Amino acid sequence: MNFPITRMRRLRKSPEIRDIFRETKLNKEDLIYPIFVKEGLENGKKEPISTMPDEFRYSVDDAVEFGKLLEKKGLKSIIIFGMPLEETKDEIGSPAFSDDGIVQKTIRKFKKETNLIVISDVCLCQYTSHGHCGIFSEFADKGFDGLNKDIADNISDSFEILNDETLDYLAEVALSHAEAGADIVAPSDMMDGRVMAIRDILDKNGHENTPIMSYSAKYASSFYAPFREAVCSSPGCGDRKSYQMDPANSKEAIRESELDLIEGADILMVKPALAYLDIIKSLKEEFDLPLAAYNVSGEYSMIKAAIEAGYLTEDAIFESLLSIKRAGADLILTHFAPYVLDKL
Repeated sequence: MNFPITRMRRLRKSPEIRDIFRETKLNKEDLIYPIFVKEGLENGKKEPISTMPDEFRYSVDDAVEFGKLLEKKGLKSIIIFGMPLEETKDEIGSPAFSDDGIVQKTIRKFKKETNLIVISDVCLCQYTSHGHCGIFSEFADKGFDGLNKDIADNISDSFEILNDETLDYLAEVALSHAEAGADIVAPSDMMDGRVMAIRDILDKNGHENTPIMSYSAKYASSFYAPFREAVCSSPGCGDRKSYQMDPANSKEAIRESELDLIEGADILMVKPALAYLDIIKSLKEEFDLPLAAYNVSGEYSMIKAAIEAGYLTEDAIFESLLSIKRAGADLILTHFAPYVLDKL
């Protein structure tokens, strides 16, 4: 049928009509809020993050209090990112798997005082002296304290992140999070085989029911820059392109995700989200697992800056999140969660 019999505007004629026929809907339970917790920060002294307007670093107690507020507004899930004391960082990221680490303490308090689903980010970059997600080869026993930029530039092409040696450390991090009470562990490092290593250690220690949410398609993206400032995790030299994915590749995302599924991942993830909507769609069509997408710091800060400058209105927040959901994401990790909870 053609016009005038068919009139597409019939189902758009009022807000009420549009609401009931809307194909894609954003729900509060779709949101996962990333929260930054810093060791040594005084209660009541949250730190503004200069690259992420309206986002803060919190003490353990303040993080939990803010989580309680969001829970009352309908939030169901959080993911915790920790920042240890700078002087405790070392070449192997040992604060990441300490029983008394910042993430472990935060997990225990969240589980004791809230009903939120607590997800833990499993990585080493915030905890290593060199800022990388794995263990170095010839520089593994040195760290990069005191290296000037010229030296760092000279070795940037010669260092190697040791994949298999790193797996043991990542597994220990995941186990320490599960022991602290994390509901879900989320490896974000992009080492080959890390899902299998984590699944193995969890199962051997009585945590066979702890799900793994794998950053299965994590790209080496420039959109991470505000996050790296937020958690002080910029690499001391080189970059992460040898282990994070090339932004030009799409088929590789399917291979990465399939391998993670085989190794025992329960949830897949695409990171970043807005520049990779095609990847979200491809993975949703290819796999039956739940799919998460990370609306990362650069995407957040870019939209916030445009709103502040008057180039966009706040409607852009919902439009961007709906696009992620429409592409196929079941869950969205987003710094916009506090704002969206107030509006839904």
